[in-house]
Amino acid sequence: MARTSRSSSSSSNRWRYLNPSYYLKRPKRLAFLFIAFVFVTFFVWDRQSLVREHEVEITKISEELVQLKNQLQELKSLSGDVGETINASGKINESTKKNVVKDDPIDIQRRGRVKEAMLHAWTSYEQYAWGQDELQPQTKNGVNSFGGLGATLIDSLDTLYIMGLDEQFQKAREWVANSLDFNKNYEASVFETTIRVVGGLLSAYDLSGDKMFLEKATDIADRLLPAWDTPSGIPYNTINLNQGNPHNPGWTGGESILADSGTEQLEFIALSQRTGNPKYQKKVENVITEIRKNFPADGLLPIYINPHTGASASYSTVTFGAMGDSFYEYLLKAWIQGNKTEAVKHYREMWETSMKGLKSLIRRTTPSSFTYICEKNGGSLTDKMDELACFAPGMLALGASGYGPGDREQFLSLAEELAWTCYNFYQSTPTKLAGENYFFHAGQDMNVGTSWNILRPETVESLFYLWRLTGNKTYQEWGWNIFQAFEKNSRVESGYVGLKDVNTGVKDNMMQSFFLAETLKYLYLLFSPSSVISFDEWVFNTEAHPLKIVTRHDEGESSGGLVAQVKPHLRHRSRKEGRTGDK
Repeated sequence: MARTSRSSSSSSNRWRYLNPSYYLKRPKRLAFLFIAFVFVTFFVWDRQSLVREHEVEITKISEELVQLKNQLQELKSLSGDVGETINASGKINESTKKNVVKDDPIDIQRRGRVKEAMLHAWTSYEQYAWGQDELQPQTKNGVNSFGGLGATLIDSLDTLYIMGLDEQFQKAREWVANSLDFNKNYEASVFETTIRVVGGLLSAYDLSGDKMFLEKATDIADRLLPAWDTPSGIPYNTINLNQGNPHNPGWTGGESILADSGTEQLEFIALSQRTGNPKYQKKVENVITEIRKNFPADGLLPIYINPHTGASASYSTVTFGAMGDSFYEYLLKAWIQGNKTEAVKHYREMWETSMKGLKSLIRRTTPSSFTYICEKNGGSLTDKMDELACFAPGMLALGASGYGPGDREQFLSLAEELAWTCYNFYQSTPTKLAGENYFFHAGQDMNVGTSWNILRPETVESLFYLWRLTGNKTYQEWGWNIFQAFEKNSRVESGYVGLKDVNTGVKDNMMQSFFLAETLKYLYLLFSPSSVISFDEWVFNTEAHPLKIVTRHDEGESSGGLVAQVKPHLRHRSRKEGRTGDK
């Protein structure tokens, strides 16, 4: 009992320290307790402050690390032609050292914005339309506009590569290697399939050196090749990828289309150069040989050609817009692709003849004196210009350097005047996006005709060329304004869409594959150093796929009898059916 009593008394003594009245009777102990409390509180607060300061420092360091990683990624994406190239063994290749062009901070920021737009478009396609031809962003589904050839994916390969989006590029590469199948019972446009698929695969090969892309390009080209088996060599424009049976669509009255027949030269010449097999080059160069036989003095050809006789249909329209445009573009670019040698001189001569004809189509509006290119029907001119014809300023600027001093300035000036008109196609609408075509009337300048916008690239393409060739940053500002208009009007939750009407801003439900292949690529390059995809080494096909320039020597074939093999560029670490309506 005594032991239990002592234990209970001891427990009571300990609990008294928790009773406030104990301290009220002993002020010294209360003061001591208060001082102890303040000391402990200060100690804990100081420790927490130190922890917070460390967390802030760690966050800042992490942010700086992310910025450095982004800058490194940016440098990697620009390393194709800038600075030092590292070979497969990891050593610096001294022979490829180049001076690094100083990059403008505003250009870096804008380039980053365009890259983010590409990622938004690509991830939307990846999520909702993977492996299909095009994405319908509003309904979040894919459609096979081109027979299920993965048009958007193939069109985007080089854009992903140039922007340094390596993870996305590799995933796309695996799809091409394992899932792309050309054995389809599908009536394919020879033109569209060539510029998008053959061009996209060859460009991916030239950039990456991956032979799988070349093998795929050869496969699809072989399926297209029977289209050239006509009495004149002018190709039929449609062919079944599985069964062959080339033909022309009924709506052309059995005729072949000028642009569709004269816009395969770059791709098929490049394919012969890469494979060493001349059959592709011979087919497409026979077309030029046939056209040269009756090439008009003004170099302007109607949009329809008879595949049996090779004769132009004189009743049809002459235009630098839909169904005519890229024929003239490829005359110039085939000359550039062959490195401007004697073997390709005839391309340049034909192009210069056509540019004399183009000048005869030039008119100016009142009161603002906008320069535009008319269309021609027989002997009469129509005051109409397609937005598609806005590739012409870039073409003229690119070709101007091949002229002597007087003509050079004249054609460059014409290019700049036309670019101002094309920019105003955009600026003249409430949405600041261009319509499909424009009409011109005395005293009224311009009025939009067909008022849709389907994310076309031609104007920004020309702004890119003019900026590269003149250094005038005004063209960058115009391009930036157009990009912002796309962001404001065409960006939706799941990608980008066109507008049914540029006046009202009502949206359609299609993300065209060329938006990723061309529009965003040209905008990205507009804010990149000129050494990225240098004009000294690359030429763009009409779908903005860059192909390596290869010097040609003797009469359409390089020395040695076969077309010269080209080493791919290694980076170590319609125009289109829509020209006639809805692409």
